[in-house]
Amino acid sequence: MNFTNTSSLKGEITIPGDKSISHRAIMLGAISDGTTEVKNFLQGADCLSTIDCFRKMGVSIENLSDTVIIHGNGLHGLKAPDSILDAGNSGTTTRLISGILSAQNFSCRLDGDDSLRTRPMKRIITPLTQMGADIDSINGNGCVPLKINGSKLHGIHYDSPVASAQVKSAILLAGLYAEGETSVTEPYLSRNHSELMLKYFGADVTSVGTTATVSPATKLTGGSIDVPGDISSAAYFIAAGLIVPDSEILIKNVGINPTRDGIIKAVQAMGGNITIMNRRNSGGEDTADILVKSSELNGTEIGGSLIPTLIDEIPVIAVLACFASGTTVIKNAEELKVKESNRIDVMVNNLSAMGADITATDDGMIINGGRPLHGITIDSKLDHRIAMSFTIASLMSEGETEITGAEVVKISYPDFYKDLESLKN
Repeated sequence: MNFTNTSSLKGEITIPGDKSISHRAIMLGAISDGTTEVKNFLQGADCLSTIDCFRKMGVSIENLSDTVIIHGNGLHGLKAPDSILDAGNSGTTTRLISGILSAQNFSCRLDGDDSLRTRPMKRIITPLTQMGADIDSINGNGCVPLKINGSKLHGIHYDSPVASAQVKSAILLAGLYAEGETSVTEPYLSRNHSELMLKYFGADVTSVGTTATVSPATKLTGGSIDVPGDISSAAYFIAAGLIVPDSEILIKNVGINPTRDGIIKAVQAMGGNITIMNRRNSGGEDTADILVKSSELNGTEIGGSLIPTLIDEIPVIAVLACFASGTTVIKNAEELKVKESNRIDVMVNNLSAMGADITATDDGMIINGGRPLHGITIDSKLDHRIAMSFTIASLMSEGETEITGAEVVKISYPDFYKDLESLKN
C-alpha cells in the first residue's frame, strides 16, 4: 500500500477493544462455570486464534462480532483437541494457553505461523517445568511447535528475569491448578490485566509491589466484561495528532490502566498537548477519552520501569521522536528484539533510510530529532506495529511511502487505515 503526507487531522474515533484483555476474557471464560459475555471484543486475527484454540477443546463460543459469548466448561472441563492447536501469529495465545494446558489431563500440540516459530518460548517453559509441567519444544530450539503433556503441578515462587505480562500470566494460570501458592516477582511491574480479571472471575490473587500470588482454585465464575479500547492502538493516533500541523483528535473509550499508560507519560515528558477526559472505571480497568493537539515536542529519555508500560508503543514513539527538538534516548528495551520482528533494527534501519538521525544501541535507540523525512519502500516484516508506525511517519514525509505487507494490521486493528482516512481533511 502507498501513503502520502497530509496537512491536518481532525475528528474523533473509537478504537477497537484491548487485545490483551480480549485474549484473557476468552481464556478465563472458557475455564469458568456459567456464561461469560464479552462486549467490544477485538476481532483481530490474534484474538480469533485464541477463540479457535478453545473451540478445539470443546468450548462453545458464539462470536457475534462486537459481542462474544463463552459457555464455560469449568476449570477441569477442557477436552483433548483432535488436531493441533494453531496460535497463528499470537505470542499471547501461545504463552498464556501453555499455563492452562500444562495442568490438563490430556496431551496436545501447540503451533503457529513462521513468525511465531521464531519467538522465544523458553521463558515460559522454564518456570512451568519447575512447577512440574511436561513441555517439549519439538524442534529443540525453545520455540513452537510445543508438545504439552498435562501433568500434576505444584506451586513455586519464580523470580522472572524479564518484566513480561505473558510470562507472569502463564505462571498464574498454571497456578490455578497447582498444589500450594504460586507467585511471580518481576524486575519491574508488567501489565496487570490477568490479576484484575482473575479476581473478577473469583480467583484468590494478591499483588504486592512487583510480586503477584495466586492460590489454587476450585472454581471460577463467568460474568460480563466490557473491554476498553486498546491504548496500544490509540498510540498511533496520539502520535499523528501531535506531529501533523493543525490537528485535533479525540480518541474515545481508551483503557488507561496504570501498567499500560507509559505512552501518555512519555508524551507529557516531551511537552505534548494531551488531555485525559471523562475518566471512569469498568470491571476494574480505568478508561478515559484522550484529546491530542498538534504540539512542539522536545526529546526525552525513556527507560527503566517505564518500558514495560509502553513496550508495544516504542516503534511509534521512535517516529514521534523524529519530529521532536533535541535528543530522545530509549533504553532497557531489549525485549523489542524478540517481538514479531526485531523492532529495534527495523525501526532504526528504515527511519535512517527516510532521513532520520537515529542510531541503534544494544537495548534501544538514540534519535536526534528535527531532520526532514522522505518516503521510501518499507518492508513491514509482517509486523502489525511496524506497518502502523510507518503509516504515521508517512503523514509527515515528503513524497510517497510504500509499505509492503500493510494488510498485517488485521492482527490488532482491522479498520486502522479506514479510521485514519476518516480524520483527513
